[in-house]
Amino acid sequence: MQQKNIKTYNMKTPFYSGNTPFQKTITETREEKGSSNAGKYKNVEKSDFCGPSGGAAEGTYPVNSLKRAKSALKLAHNAPNPQGIKDCVYSKFPQLKPKK
Repeated sequence: MQQKNIKTYNMKTPFYSGNTPFQKTITETREEKGSSNAGKYKNVEKSDFCGPSGGAAEGTYPVNSLKRAKSALKLAHNAPNPQGIKDCVYSKFPQLKPKK
């Protein structure tokens, strides 16, 4: 019987980018819709991001300042769920919510 070459992977091989084989690399994450800047805001607290609310990756759509909140609203159309981004921004900056 001929033996086939079967490649095995363990936690020490570069195949794994974290604790699980299913975790995406930052490059793969940035290719997702609305996630092109994932991981670029190292000095912003985790609670100051609205990306996950809109279906984008963690570390996207920072809202730690009024200027960034306005920018998140303008760019929300790029997220999988733009309304989630908007709702998150309005909860942190109610003054940006449009008047009825």
